[in-house]
Amino acid sequence: MMIYAFYGFVFGLLIPYLARRFAKFMPATPAYAIYRILRPVKVVPFAKRATNPVYGKLMNKYRMRSIGWGIVAAAISYLAAERFSDIYIVWYLSLIWTLLLLTEIDNRMFLLPDILTVPLLIAGFAYSVFVSQWVIPVESVIGAVVGYVLPVLASAFLVWKNKDAFGGGDIKLLAALGAWLGAELVIYTIILACALFGSYAMLRKMRVGAFGPAITIAAIMIAFYFF
Repeated sequence: MMIYAFYGFVFGLLIPYLARRFAKFMPATPAYAIYRILRPVKVVPFAKRATNPVYGKLMNKYRMRSIGWGIVAAAISYLAAERFSDIYIVWYLSLIWTLLLLTEIDNRMFLLPDILTVPLLIAGFAYSVFVSQWVIPVESVIGAVVGYVLPVLASAFLVWKNKDAFGGGDIKLLAALGAWLGAELVIYTIILACALFGSYAMLRKMRVGAFGPAITIAAIMIAFYFF
């Protein structure tokens, strides 16, 4: 279990870097995204970094955020390894780590990129076909449809008040989660995400905000509780 926690910590350290790279080149094709993650467009010279106190403060903040994500990812990975057998752990860690990365990207950019949500949808179908004992392929397809259709219908009813009640990325993410969780659990995920986002918005007195983090937190909680 500790090895999975270590892997989670390493991945968590990379989450702010990956989100920062996405922020610099989105939208992008998958191939170009991978290229720019591995080869940044521009690197700040060392002399400038050493003499610029503002940049130094930003880097300290960036490091602390990376360490924070590392701790979160390590803790969740440890709990996942403790809860799920070896047959499922790789699949669930891939789901959880992708959701954590999407959380940071949406919080930074108000965007959930297709190059992450679409592969997540395909992986959900593959999981139901080759691995899952809880979600069979038919339930996976129905779950994806429900995860897509319900937010679209909700957006149609709420468009008079807020045309961005559900963004396109939110809808695609919920469709992907429906493929992983099935129809019933994706409905629970939507309800819990709305409750989490509503509570956070009231505490912060916000009228708008990124809905993706609420979806990802709700999905992880639902997956842990029901699976």
